[in-house]
Amino acid sequence: QVQLVESGGGLVQPGGSLRLSCAASGFTFSTFAMNWYRQAPGKGRELVARILSDGGTTNYADSVKGRFTISRDNAKKTVYLQMHNLKPEDTAVYLCYAQRRWTRVEDYWGQGTQVTVSS
Repeated sequence: QVQLVESGGGLVQPGGSLRLSCAASGFTFSTFAMNWYRQAPGKGRELVARILSDGGTTNYADSVKGRFTISRDNAKKTVYLQMHNLKPEDTAVYLCYAQRRWTRVEDYWGQGTQVTVSS
């Protein structure tokens, strides 16, 4: 059974930090690219950060560059999103997404964790 379980969300003041985790099970984690998306109320899903399977390549949305860092631990089957200098516009549900494109596309979504940035 495939599972992606996010944790680490919560309420934080502007300028604060949070570290999100996404624990994977039920699939070969080390062969999947891992992504963090977010969805704010009334808005579409936005790609925040992506890390390829070997951890050597990362990409970020312009809105989070220099503030967020994605990383992964293939031994622990976990991907992380370290967020610094959080802003109210970062408020959203953050979702973990795994994708692999081999002979076919395989992808899985987590349920999400709420991040609220407010004073």
